[in-house]
Amino acid sequence: MRSIVIYKSQTGFTKKYAEWIAEELGADIFHVSEANVDKLQNYDTVIYGGGLYAGGISGAKFITENSDSLKGKKVIVFATGASVGRAEEIDGVRNKNFTAEQQKYIKFFYLRGGFNYKKLSTLNKILMTFLKWKLKKKKDLTPDEQGMLAAYDHPMDFVEKKNIQELVVYANS
Repeated sequence: MRSIVIYKSQTGFTKKYAEWIAEELGADIFHVSEANVDKLQNYDTVIYGGGLYAGGISGAKFITENSDSLKGKKVIVFATGASVGRAEEIDGVRNKNFTAEQQKYIKFFYLRGGFNYKKLSTLNKILMTFLKWKLKKKKDLTPDEQGMLAAYDHPMDFVEKKNIQELVVYANS
């Protein structure tokens, strides 16, 4: 079974997971900018990874817009983010990014990544600055919100190789 890992990574967390997954599976790996639908035809398993930005998976349109070409293949999408990844959050990400029909054949995984404000694009820095201002105005912050504010000055990295094991087992099944 031939596998391909495609990823889009702005801060490096997703890229690290993609590299580990490709290594574990003996898969080919490409940045999404190098991938195209014709390349997918040579693979039985297609794995896509992207970071979470306001609940959207960066670059996931590559998978959703090419869904007709993916029929009959094992399709896996993983997203990385700074949050713990509670079940309701993961369900929200899945429902925001994939239709009910797509969810029937796309297996979704959340892998905890991290947050590094300095590595964000200018646009994402602006958006995150607005979030920071909003959080600072709030009187009662949740522990997650407190952690997010702290992360602006102190990058967080929760990337661990053990986090890919469930995805790797599924890909090999």
